[in-house]
Order: sequence, then structure tokens, then C-alpha cells
Amino acid sequence: MNIHPLMIFIAAIFTHNLAFSYILGMCPLIAISSNLKTAFGMSISVIFVVVMTALINWPIYYLILIPTGSEIVAYIIFIITIAASVQLVEMILERFFPALQSAFGIFLPLITVNCIVLAVSLFVVLRNYNFLQTIFFALGSAVGWSLGIITIAAIREKLLLIGDIPKGLKGAGIVLIIAGIISLAFMGFAGMVKIQ
Repeated sequence: MNIHPLMIFIAAIFTHNLAFSYILGMCPLIAISSNLKTAFGMSISVIFVVVMTALINWPIYYLILIPTGSEIVAYIIFIITIAASVQLVEMILERFFPALQSAFGIFLPLITVNCIVLAVSLFVVLRNYNFLQTIFFALGSAVGWSLGIITIAAIREKLLLIGDIPKGLKGAGIVLIIAGIISLAFMGFAGMVKIQ
């Protein structure tokens, strides 16, 4: 695919945002977006894991699995890479940022099963991106998802300051409404850039 990497980066943030266009990565988006500081920390962790796993999975797929005819085990290899990357992030946070690691609680290990991490590696393979395109797509996708969680966290904090949220909408309900409204705004970017 002959698309400029910068166009892939911009499209991955806006026109093909994994959170708002594909509705991926909703579990941590709902659970961690109640606090802006925690959402920012989670977004940095997700950016690191997504980019690192894409950088590892691309050469494994194209330099090892395809030449040996072993593409059938790609999902297993990708998941192992993702689990190892998340474990590395968890060890770094435990060592240098223990308060942030305890704030994440169970949701940090859940990055392993966050579908955007696997989706990026699978989209790279399906779209047949080269290594440079893979870097920009992974970074753009992670930044786009981070933009989503930080935006939702900022809106939720503001809503708590300005008024009462009806009891039935507290928690996941309000997050889904906010995400739906933001998704409608992101639909305005649809069709501007095609990366698939």
C-alpha cells in the first residue's frame, strides 16, 4: 500500500480512530476515564504497549512467519508479544510509579486483552503496511485512543463540577453517551483520508 506514513498517522488519530470509529478498547475507556490523571497515565501505557508490540510483531510476521509458511500461528505470537509488553510496563510502573500502578489496579494487566493492541497488529497485516507505515499507524492509533480517554475523562470531571448526573447515567452510562456524541463529531472526518 503506497500511502504516506504521515497521512496514515493523521488518519489513525481522526478518520480511523479506534475508539470512536471502530468502537474498540471500550473496557478501559469506561473504567479508567473517571479521573484525568489516571486516564493520562493509562494512555501513556497504552501508547507504549501498542507501538512496542507493533514494532515487534511486524518483523516476526513478515520475516519469520511468512517465509516459513507459519502465518496460522500469528494470533498466538501476537498475543504472547502483547502479554510480554504489558508485563514490562507493569514492572516499570511498579518500580518507578507505584502510586499510578496501584491506581490502575486490575486494569493495567487488562491492557493485554485490550482489543486495540491486537487490532493494530492485525490491521497492519491486513492492510499490508511496510515497517515505516506500521510505526506511524501504531503511534497514530494509540494517540487517537489516548485522545479519546483523556477527552472523556476531562468531560466527566467537568460534569461532576457543574451538576448532578442522573443516578441511572452515572458510571458507564454517561461514558457511553459522551463517547457516542464524540463519535458523531469524529464522523465529520470520515472519508477525508482512506488508509485501508
